[in-house]
Amino acid sequence: MSATIAIRIDGRDVRVAAGISVAAAIAQAGVVATRRDVAGEPRAACCGMGVCFECRVRVDGEEALGCMARVAPGMEIVTDG
Repeated sequence: MSATIAIRIDGRDVRVAAGISVAAAIAQAGVVATRRDVAGEPRAACCGMGVCFECRVRVDGEEALGCMARVAPGMEIVTDG
C-alpha cells in the first residue's frame, strides 16, 4: 500500500496517495468537475498531458493544470466546478 498525504480540496480535508497528480487527487476525492465552461457545463481533466486545459485549478493560490502538478503535503486545491 502506498503512503498517503493530507491535502485540502475545496475546503475539505482529504488523504490521497503520495505522488499522484492533482487531477487524480481531485477525482479520487469524488469531485466531478474542476471548472465550468461558458455555458455552465461541468468540465474535468480530459487529456492528462496539459493540452486541453480542462483541469485548470488553483493550487496554493496559483493557477495550475491539475494533470501536470503533483500533490504535496498540506496543498490547498480550489476548483471552480
